[in-house]
Amino acid sequence: MVAEELQRLKQRENAVILAHYYVDGQVQAMADYVGDSYYLAKIAAQSDKQTIVFCGVRFMGESAKILNPSRRVLLPDAQADCPMAHMARAEDIRRLRAQIPNLAVVCYINSTAALKAESDVCVTSSNALKIVSALPNKDILFIPDDNLGHYIAARLPEKRFHYLGGHCPVHSVVLAQDVESEKLAHPAAKVLTHPECRGEVRALSDFVGSTSEIISFAEKSDAKEFILCTEPGVLYELSLRCAGKKFYPVTPLCLDMKLVTPEKVLACLNGGGFEVKMGEDEMSAARRPLERMLELAK
Repeated sequence: MVAEELQRLKQRENAVILAHYYVDGQVQAMADYVGDSYYLAKIAAQSDKQTIVFCGVRFMGESAKILNPSRRVLLPDAQADCPMAHMARAEDIRRLRAQIPNLAVVCYINSTAALKAESDVCVTSSNALKIVSALPNKDILFIPDDNLGHYIAARLPEKRFHYLGGHCPVHSVVLAQDVESEKLAHPAAKVLTHPECRGEVRALSDFVGSTSEIISFAEKSDAKEFILCTEPGVLYELSLRCAGKKFYPVTPLCLDMKLVTPEKVLACLNGGGFEVKMGEDEMSAARRPLERMLELAK
């Protein structure tokens, strides 16, 4: 009955449902497209539906609206936010621009529209290395996630990176000792880690990559056991694509992502939810770095 009601409402509202890998598995099962931030940004930009229901946190809905200003973008829960998305200040960005000639401001897509508007280009964890490599600038201000920034910086020693102290509260809480304990319990397991984790955790890993890259690695690997250093919502997709393999997550749940429930998705399509509304000037300023990301990441 739920599936029939979902299809009826989607048809009535001319809607597409996008879901991030970190939301609850039942919500992912309802979605037309499931993926990481970069994939969903591309899908949002290509959508021909009048309504986009974004099952994720607020910055994702903002990005979808920025790329689709004429379409209606709905979030199932208005309180689902990303603390890291706010971990930089416009005045600090402007101060560094004034101090450092030819500074490129590289903004992780996990950020507010206001921060995107201060930036030169957006990146995701899956395309950051490619995009920053392509920039002619030597000095890079990477916001708001220091851990991802340091991961990219280690691969581009020819550039100078600057930071403002942001981090993901979910990924950065994992410590080396947490991984070492799991390795003792599961000595045959490969360690798969998101670059939002601390450097000490990345150093213990067999593979570091974006959520989609972690899934792909696990699917193709001959290993049967994995220690998972990323948000456990990804276990739903892993269960579909990695039958017979075992995963041991060490990262806590993102409680903001888990605010999105199947009931809220249905309510969203039935007159509820939260519509993302933004001013044209704000959208225009934030659109430039997003479009540059999509162009450079091709």
